[in-house]
Amino acid sequence: MSETETHTSSTPAPKPDTPVGTPNPGLKARIDRYFEITMRGSTYGREIRGGLVTFVTMAYIVILNPLILGGFSADQAAVDVVGGWLPNGQVAAVTALTAGVMTILFGAIARLPFGFAAGLGINSFLAVSVVGQVTWPEAMGLVVINGLIIVLLASTGMRELIFNAVPRQLKIAITVGIGLFIAFIGLVDSGFVRSSGVASPPVQLGENGSVVSLPTAVFVLGLIILGILVARKVKAALLIGIVATTLIAVVLEAIFKVGPSFGQNPDGWNLNAPVLPTSIVSLPDLSLVGQVSFGAFDRIGVLAASMLVFTLVFTNFFDAMGTMTGLANEAGVANEKGNFPRLKSALIVEGVGAVVGGASSASSNTVFIESGAGIGEGARTGLANIVTGLLFLAAMFFTPLTQIVPLEVAAAALVIVGAMMVSQIRFIDFSEFSIVLPVFLTIIVMPLTYSIANGIGAGFIAWVLVRSFSGKAREISPLLWAVAVGFLVFFVRGPIEVWFGA
Repeated sequence: MSETETHTSSTPAPKPDTPVGTPNPGLKARIDRYFEITMRGSTYGREIRGGLVTFVTMAYIVILNPLILGGFSADQAAVDVVGGWLPNGQVAAVTALTAGVMTILFGAIARLPFGFAAGLGINSFLAVSVVGQVTWPEAMGLVVINGLIIVLLASTGMRELIFNAVPRQLKIAITVGIGLFIAFIGLVDSGFVRSSGVASPPVQLGENGSVVSLPTAVFVLGLIILGILVARKVKAALLIGIVATTLIAVVLEAIFKVGPSFGQNPDGWNLNAPVLPTSIVSLPDLSLVGQVSFGAFDRIGVLAASMLVFTLVFTNFFDAMGTMTGLANEAGVANEKGNFPRLKSALIVEGVGAVVGGASSASSNTVFIESGAGIGEGARTGLANIVTGLLFLAAMFFTPLTQIVPLEVAAAALVIVGAMMVSQIRFIDFSEFSIVLPVFLTIIVMPLTYSIANGIGAGFIAWVLVRSFSGKAREISPLLWAVAVGFLVFFVRGPIEVWFGA
């Protein structure tokens, strides 16, 4: 695939403003050509708005990642095997730093509007399953090794070969599955869908089957406002809707003083209450940068450490692949095979995100599905990423400002974006059941297991088995078979670890 090949087939490129061959030395024109803004049917205004909306919907990670990885004291932090823990403020600083650096790097190199930040799946895995066996620096060393492996696979072309081996129908299914996943995340983050606390049904509407909290009501109001604006095709619909709903939330919080939930008050705001900050500027503490050790192999043994790396690589590799597929389709930059421009560069930079995230103790940085909000606002190029990245860098100094938009408002935007992505289902061929079952499993397993990688794995395994026994074996790439076998190992890694450890 040519790095400069144009991959949009649905939207014709607008005619250039100047005749071919006419010199235009202006900075604005050079930026336009480099990011292919006009070629992709976008404008500077759309890219800036899209970058801003992506930041707004991703900014919660600066608050949430420190709560997962760190704490304000040892008794409420994820403590490692020797009693070490990560201070909340330091994690917040490196979270914003790495998100800003990697988002800008990806935008400048891959020139696509995919924001980067600490991946929620991997940071939770580190806090819950890894640091009970190793120290935090050793855990981050495993993340760095995971990133180096991904960079190696991408730079040798292996990752791109696997990407190309995935059938178009599965790539569309991945987009649809991510749409449902995004919507489900929004519904859960808003409190509209909650755990029932019993085996069946495992989830329910609101609290005891009723929407009773003010924050959830704000989510519903935001969903209606955003839905109407998008349906009426209002320019900057998502940005206007987010700002308007946030202002309403600030006023309601000032009147009713609901406060954050802190995991105890079901009627409180999920993560941060929408209040105007008393201070604006805070100096970042970047002490965690470089706090990495590769001693995990000595502490727990080569086999146990290797299994942890295997889990990190598989999760990182296929979560990112699925997210990129979905976002590229939504942005209209994917070709008829589901591939997009500068694929190899994008995959390499994504691997670098894991290395940088581990080296800074922010956890592996990867593509964020919330970028779909910026795409929904009109972002089509890497210029939007430059905007998002600069805002993340600014967030290191203006952390209080990132807490104004409550998670419930961002959740409403995610549901809207999820609905947009699910519309891709119209391109799936439902005439053959050997396609229907793998596609269905890909779509449904993602939200129900809260994992993009799990959905991809279920779809891959079903595809190679059902299609093969339906007489379609010759159409299946050997690489897809190899990946399916890898997913089988991934899905049963628990018993394998126990067996080898016995």
